[in-house]
Amino acid sequence: MIYKLRKHLIWISGLSVIIVFIIIYTGICVVSTKSLNSTMDMLTDEISPDDGRFPEFNEMNPPPDGGFAPFITEETPFSTRFFTVRFDLLGHFVSADVEFIASVTADAAQEYAGQAMGSGKERGWIDGYRYKISDTYMGQIVVFVDGTMNRSFTRMLLLTVGIVLLFSLVLILLLIILFSKRSVRPIAESYEKQKQFITDANHELKTPLTLILANLDIIEADIGKNEWLDDIRAEGERMNALVKQLVMLTRMDEEKTDVNVSAFSLSDAITDTVSEFKMLAEEKGKPIFADVQPGITYTGDEAEIRRVISILLDNALKYCDKGGSIFLALTAKRHPVICVENTCAEVDHIELDRLFDRFYRADKARTFTGGFGIGLSIAKAAVEKHRGEICAYKKGHDLIGFRIVLK
Repeated sequence: MIYKLRKHLIWISGLSVIIVFIIIYTGICVVSTKSLNSTMDMLTDEISPDDGRFPEFNEMNPPPDGGFAPFITEETPFSTRFFTVRFDLLGHFVSADVEFIASVTADAAQEYAGQAMGSGKERGWIDGYRYKISDTYMGQIVVFVDGTMNRSFTRMLLLTVGIVLLFSLVLILLLIILFSKRSVRPIAESYEKQKQFITDANHELKTPLTLILANLDIIEADIGKNEWLDDIRAEGERMNALVKQLVMLTRMDEEKTDVNVSAFSLSDAITDTVSEFKMLAEEKGKPIFADVQPGITYTGDEAEIRRVISILLDNALKYCDKGGSIFLALTAKRHPVICVENTCAEVDHIELDRLFDRFYRADKARTFTGGFGIGLSIAKAAVEKHRGEICAYKKGHDLIGFRIVLK
């Protein structure tokens, strides 16, 4: 149990950190991309209205200084590489101005402009060039600004941030793993004390219970049976059974408990267990209907699996409505699946997620029905020892069921 708790703590903490880092990196990528586009758009906006030329610096409209170094300065026109392509009012190519760039020819500029016009977007990227399409009184002009360096810088920045975040993530995960044991130590100590208490209680109660039941036999031999002695015997045997179940549950919770694994016929084991309950079920007027797929085998502890089926059938008999029925089915596709269902008119008022809690009983009055509310806890522990899953569910308004998947 403590190992599972530590494992869950590591998974939850690690997953939370990973999600946070992914959100942070995604946010940085989005902000960086928008910042890059905004920066390049500032340049295209300055060039477009001035017939494909940079205006004089005193005529430019740089954004207000927000505390950072200004992007547009007197040197910007000389450090910016750009070219323009013009189209007439009918959309026919007129001219290409490649005076301010050396890596693009007039033909290449015309091809880039054709791609931009065909995209249907006012702004965008084509091969490292940020473009803007503007309308003029003579037609349209497409301004391309070289953003290769800016994009390379942005990518390098994102790569650096990614590497830093990755190493930070690995470091944090290692720290989580190292400190997780210390984090669960108080719970582990409390849990060990609880197990030790149950073990000690078992030893302390076993002897007096044995003596009480033995003395009852002697008294009955002297004075004969009577209802008071019967009550004492019933309560003594009930307490004895409770102590045994508590010890069994404690042992099943131990992480190092080995499971006696062997291959056996799961179909035969379930059929035999159902047969043991059928006569009792018919006497109580709660017949059992079983649909067991033949030939299903399973590798595990046969005694534990039989105990699980017995617990579920016993639970169904106790809480099935009078005149109701019990249904059991065994099927197998990828894994064997066992379903045990019984009629229960109060199913809508049962907290299904709490049925596997120790000492929980759906009967709020806690009327004694022969059980203590730990049978399903034992069944769950046994199933989980086999790396299986068990859950409770309801069908309609009058049927409750338990589903086991053995892996």
